[in-house]
Amino acid sequence: MTALAGKERLMTVLLGPHVSEKSTRIADAHNQVVFRVRTDATKAEVRQAVELMFEVDVRNVQVVNCRGKEKRFGGELGRRRNWKKAYVTLAEGQDIDFIGAD
Repeated sequence: MTALAGKERLMTVLLGPHVSEKSTRIADAHNQVVFRVRTDATKAEVRQAVELMFEVDVRNVQVVNCRGKEKRFGGELGRRRNWKKAYVTLAEGQDIDFIGAD
């Protein structure tokens, strides 16, 4: 894989921040940020993608595979798709500002 192809892959690893009550509590207490990531992403790729896109130092990455819920659509049973989220612990003094206020 070329360096350019590797960088393009890293730009697609993070799908977006996962905002919930739990992720907000974790961000305040443990200096962590939660992202939705590709289902085939590895911890190393997530670390490199966060460091590349946000220019911060990542101390630790933990990933969780989340199973899609079974839902009913009328009389039919359906299933939401499976997804993956990553808990990224930032180094002391580091912060990610999603709003981008200058």
